[in-house]
Amino acid sequence: MYSTMQDVPLTVARILQHGSTIHGRSTVTTWTEDGPVVRTFAEVGARAGQLAHALREEFGVAEGEPVGTLMWNNAEHQEAYLAIPSMGAVLHTLNLRLPAHQLVYIVKHAADRVVIVNGSVLPLLAAVLPQLAGTVEHVVVAGAYDPALLAGFGGTVHGYEELLAGRPTDYPWQTDIDEKQAAALCYTSGTTGDPKGVVYSHRSIYLHSMQIIAASSFGLTARDTVLPVVPMFHVNAWGIPHAAFMTGASLLMPDRFLQPKPLAAMIDRVKPTFGAAVPTIWTGLLDELDAGGYDTSTLETVVIGGSACPPALMKAFEERHGIRVVHAWGMTETSPLGTVAHPPAGVTGEDEWAYRVTQGVFPASVQARLIGPGGETMPHDGVAEGELEVRGPWIAAAYFGGAGNAAEAPEDKFSPDGWLRTGDVGTITADGYLTLTDRAKDVIKSGGEWISSVALENHLMAHPEVAEAAVVAVPDEKWGERPLATVVLRPGATAGLAELRAFLAGRVASWQLPERWSVIESVPKTSVGKFDKKVIRADYAADRLDVTVLGGKADGAGKAVRG
Repeated sequence: MYSTMQDVPLTVARILQHGSTIHGRSTVTTWTEDGPVVRTFAEVGARAGQLAHALREEFGVAEGEPVGTLMWNNAEHQEAYLAIPSMGAVLHTLNLRLPAHQLVYIVKHAADRVVIVNGSVLPLLAAVLPQLAGTVEHVVVAGAYDPALLAGFGGTVHGYEELLAGRPTDYPWQTDIDEKQAAALCYTSGTTGDPKGVVYSHRSIYLHSMQIIAASSFGLTARDTVLPVVPMFHVNAWGIPHAAFMTGASLLMPDRFLQPKPLAAMIDRVKPTFGAAVPTIWTGLLDELDAGGYDTSTLETVVIGGSACPPALMKAFEERHGIRVVHAWGMTETSPLGTVAHPPAGVTGEDEWAYRVTQGVFPASVQARLIGPGGETMPHDGVAEGELEVRGPWIAAAYFGGAGNAAEAPEDKFSPDGWLRTGDVGTITADGYLTLTDRAKDVIKSGGEWISSVALENHLMAHPEVAEAAVVAVPDEKWGERPLATVVLRPGATAGLAELRAFLAGRVASWQLPERWSVIESVPKTSVGKFDKKVIRADYAADRLDVTVLGGKADGAGKAVRG
């Protein structure tokens, strides 16, 4: 027996049509040097129609063809987000923080003939265009730019506004295409090897958007204004641009103004109710808000993902500014929503923290399991650790292979039975709460036991004079590996390394205490703001760090002995 339900495809075009009509009065506000610029969803939808006409008529963009965007979070990027997949093409967001050689690799791998770029980012694209000859044929520039930058480019160049001008706002959106067709393409940040492409379907984006707006996740409604600091080039800004159009939540786009002072100013002026960013963004913003003079009373909730958020940072936002910080976990391959840390019903007060400091609970659409070092499935008892594997309707099953929409499924990333191997190590409770203890590549294997680098970092960052801390495994003659603690001290800090070690000693087992310590100016970051631990490991191996040994062996120079 089959159902009697209608078979209506779940497509991005339906999200566009719904948002620009039913929620036509909601707004996309872009922050500029001159303050906020506002467009309604209806206006964004109309301009998306003009952009689709231009892409099809001017450049011949075909169904299934990728169109690159090298842009900040702004209204023009939102228009591209909706127009490109809704016309049957594929939105390919380019990470503007990647090294030049990786940007070239990604554009060539995806075969982007057309790239839409912000004028402020054009120097980055212009520098690599000579290496993209034969791939990129058309460049569309949004905002002011210097034409001389493209003097040697052999293709066509258009100003975004000039390209849209005079074109029809109505477009025959592809609402009934196969929902399994590609809608968007995003590459991993390439911290190990070449970046890998993840292709999202119309169906996966639609279902993911429904989960984002659910009360058990972000709970967005038309009464909200969302500040997505997380870049639109990073996992579709965690799905917020699509979810906002689905539910009518207004958007406050920060464009390139991602520093603490302008972020605080836009919160004060535009009054968002919800924000989303990686921990490093909120760390800097907290210091700015602590300086005073900003009204943050409307900002009720911020979601932090990308890496574990120190509990001290969560409590500081809540106690000093009344802003509730919510943990979430995900990755490029999971669209990205995997878990959100809301406490169970009936748990209140201090008891909430046992749940809030976890990565959160899995929604019904995401299945999870833990695999032990011997390949065995570990119990969900909150104690047994293993590598997290997940599956679901918005979880990748392979990577984009290039020509002919071929895909590749490396054995180290996907299990034989089709589960995504996340590379994260952690525990899961019987009621589905995930706690990540480390990345598989970052966990410290010392004397046959595991030490969580994340746990050590969180404890160190609870010290009032520590701004940031990153802990990595380094070779050790006796134990195989031992932790190296690198710390960034706050301005005016007087705490010494011995004091920090004593502070840590009251919070972890004595055998987990690092012997090797180094004060650094800043923790190196990846293109999406995560701690780049491979840089620290390389600096240590090359003897570029000033390492102090406390409670361990040292060589004649006072440096840690390398195994």
